[in-house]
Amino acid sequence: MTCDPRVLRRPLLVGLIPAVWTVVLGLWGLSRQNSVWRDEAATWQVARRSTGDIVRMLEHVDVVHSLYYLCMHGLFAGFGPSTTVLRLPSVLAVAAAAACVALIGHRLAGAYVGLGAGLALGLLPAVQFYLQEGRPYALVAAGSAVSTLLLVNALRGRARKRTWAAYACAVLVCGWLNWLALLILPAHLITLLWSRAPRGVRVRWAVAAGAATAGVLPLALFSLDQSGQVSWVPPLTWHMMIGPAILLAIGGLGGLLGRRAGTGTGTAPGTGMGTAERTGVGGRTDRTGRADRTDLAGPPDLANRAGRPGSAGTVEPPGPVTGSPSVAAVGLPLLAVPQLGLIGLSLVKPLFVDRYILFSLLGLALLIGALIGRAVDEVARRSRPAARCVLPVLVAVALVALLPQSLAKRSPASRVDDVLAAAERTRQLKHDGDGVLFIPAARRDTWLVTPDAFTGTRDIALAETPDESGTLKGVEASPARVRAAMLAQRRILLVTDATGVARPTRGRRDRTKAEVLATHFTLVSDERIRGRRVAVYERLAPAGGG
Repeated sequence: MTCDPRVLRRPLLVGLIPAVWTVVLGLWGLSRQNSVWRDEAATWQVARRSTGDIVRMLEHVDVVHSLYYLCMHGLFAGFGPSTTVLRLPSVLAVAAAAACVALIGHRLAGAYVGLGAGLALGLLPAVQFYLQEGRPYALVAAGSAVSTLLLVNALRGRARKRTWAAYACAVLVCGWLNWLALLILPAHLITLLWSRAPRGVRVRWAVAAGAATAGVLPLALFSLDQSGQVSWVPPLTWHMMIGPAILLAIGGLGGLLGRRAGTGTGTAPGTGMGTAERTGVGGRTDRTGRADRTDLAGPPDLANRAGRPGSAGTVEPPGPVTGSPSVAAVGLPLLAVPQLGLIGLSLVKPLFVDRYILFSLLGLALLIGALIGRAVDEVARRSRPAARCVLPVLVAVALVALLPQSLAKRSPASRVDDVLAAAERTRQLKHDGDGVLFIPAARRDTWLVTPDAFTGTRDIALAETPDESGTLKGVEASPARVRAAMLAQRRILLVTDATGVARPTRGRRDRTKAEVLATHFTLVSDERIRGRRVAVYERLAPAGGG
């Protein structure tokens, strides 16, 4: 298998191949053996509510995900709730991101860099994890990829008013999916400065970025009142820096080697468009001083018809390429700035969770593409036919090497728990009239995702349902009322976290639940199912009242 030169001359195919590749990776094991974990359960149960109930809930919790919840509500209403509907938007979003990354690499450094970057994105372990996740992080990555592609087009002299309007809209949508996505703006600013963009381009970028920021600012300010939702994030420690340090090291190597190699291969080996002779970035030249046609605007096949570089038939680009950046100028800031920015924010308030800046891996993919371009360059110096095999071989090797991780991320064990498995076991264990308890109250998502599994039982601690209270987990009664309700039950089903997943019981209400079960009930069944625990308790015979 080799890369067909005809494919490499068509930018549409350079974007389409990584998109299809990513969809295949995403559909592989999409249901994860029909499992849904707690974060996805939040999406599932909110998406099933009415629009009015969702809006009421957002006043109290999760406003940062408001746009995503409303979109998923529309999908669930149209296609019904299922693991496919839950996760397919993320698959398609990463596929779109892969296509954009491939086009960026192609326009900056040639088809091999573009194809390598686009194919690499879907193979990155973190991307494979969120590729099949019913949460908004993949959608943020897609919007970030679109905005970066638009910025690159603008830097290459293709900007129109609608380009900047589209850029502002892409950043705005990203911000409404998660306002931490605004960290892409300082990354883009560094790209502008690095590539020495003209003043007019910088001004138009500032206007578009300012408009997008203004549109996201109300959401960010409102969400500050709900900052208690991320109280579980641990304070920043040195060992948490290991992952970002490794990513930055790989990215820096990709930027350095890609730059040394002329930042990539312009087109297929054997077409007279090799890059071993090229240096510089953007509108580059070979050693003869003539324009490197493959990195400029316009159909690549025109250059091939006109002749090889260095011939009298070299075609000049149809328009100016102003401030055209290198792969490093785009990829390194895109990788580093969100990572370092989130670290900086975490010094003020703990926020460092890698999924919040998943979009930074777009930069890593671009820089890996630059490494692949360097590899193709080196092989092309010895054998152009052999160079066509480099990319397929590297992708195959990476796929095999990452296969254990890929399989692991598609298993239920890749997540801390499985809501659907716990609900199914509850269905098998329940008796009509049983009381049900959830410790902590957030484990009520087991009922909210699969209410039919609890038919015939009663949630004895619940005072207001999530819909009534506008919350994710509902409002529970006072400890005294919970105690009385428990003592009135002959049999209680407990749904809680398995050992190793559970945190210490904190609130008075949960301590009351545990104390009453231990004192007045006997454990008759206790099962651990994929990170959750389903236990059955029966009432002890009262000794002289109770």
